[in-house]
Amino acid sequence: MASRTSPLVIYTIFFFLASFHNCAGQTANVKGVYWFPGSDFAVSSIDSTLFTHIFCAFADLNPTNYQVTISSSNQAQFSTFTQTVQQKNPNVKTLLSIGGGGANTDAFAAMASQASRRKSFIDSSISLARSNNFHGLDLDWEYPDTAANYNNFGTLLTEWRAAVAAESRTSGKVALLLTAAVFRSWNYYSLKYPVQAISNSLDWINAMTYDYYGPGWSPSSTGPPAALYSGASGQINGDAGIRDWIQSGLSAKKIVLGLPFYGYAWRLVNANNHGLFAPANGAAISADGSIGYRQIRNFISQNAATAVHNGSVVTDYTYSGTTWIGYDDTQSVSTKVTYAKSKGLLGYFAWHVGADSNWALSQTASRAWGA
Repeated sequence: MASRTSPLVIYTIFFFLASFHNCAGQTANVKGVYWFPGSDFAVSSIDSTLFTHIFCAFADLNPTNYQVTISSSNQAQFSTFTQTVQQKNPNVKTLLSIGGGGANTDAFAAMASQASRRKSFIDSSISLARSNNFHGLDLDWEYPDTAANYNNFGTLLTEWRAAVAAESRTSGKVALLLTAAVFRSWNYYSLKYPVQAISNSLDWINAMTYDYYGPGWSPSSTGPPAALYSGASGQINGDAGIRDWIQSGLSAKKIVLGLPFYGYAWRLVNANNHGLFAPANGAAISADGSIGYRQIRNFISQNAATAVHNGSVVTDYTYSGTTWIGYDDTQSVSTKVTYAKSKGLLGYFAWHVGADSNWALSQTASRAWGA
């Protein structure tokens, strides 16, 4: 006679299978990087074996109908993006990033303020991701700047997640990943992100732990663009931002640490005064002082420039004559990735892949994180 299975055993098996299903869908870790067409770096040149996730930037928000679109000039590259990067790494996941630092923030605020506009954004974004074979969507709204905008930001995320789940059930496909690039800290100049909505709706956030100092907004003295720690009271640093996010209630496993594959160049007032926070009078090299890591390495080589690593705050700088550049070199990148792992973060991401030099930073980060 066959034995009967007790209700308790059935419940235990069901609970285990449900838990396994939920865990199986979670992202184990993130070794991420952004790519954008303006970098003049071919998608086919990306060494996707160094990454788990690659963000294709940027899709646009139409300010009239609030639909997400891809410009005609980018359509060919975006439509084949996933296929191209998976040739070297079939397991890499791709996300279509929407917005960016140069996007119209007023359009995002207007979109998020009304249910019908949010629906237009959400439906079009999902359709665009599916038709172009992306595995997820990334919102880069820099930044909501009122309490109402932050509240609407949370509502948008909640509705986006619900729509993504519904689409997955209908299509039978794996649900799209949902992420957002956010300010380095939970607290944006006394305005606070809606942590509960973020936690419930997003797979993770990309914390932009960089752009602390730059000649465009701090022209009178040099500074570490992305220091991990504070060297003095009040100095902006990544650790403070990450701790703020965690203290807000967001799980560390929902946070991805940002790495800059670029730096900023200042023009020194006095070539003999060339340390951190030395007097300066604006940008050097480019209009806003921004300069990619590959160009920084070339600058050092061509000018026999002095390069300094500051392990206390975790930053690098180089100088020659009156040109001073703050950036992250391999030692800083390794330290930051090790920090991210030690804090239990989900991983790291970098802006942007085309600025690397012979994969030096990408390889360093991948090795520092490990398998």
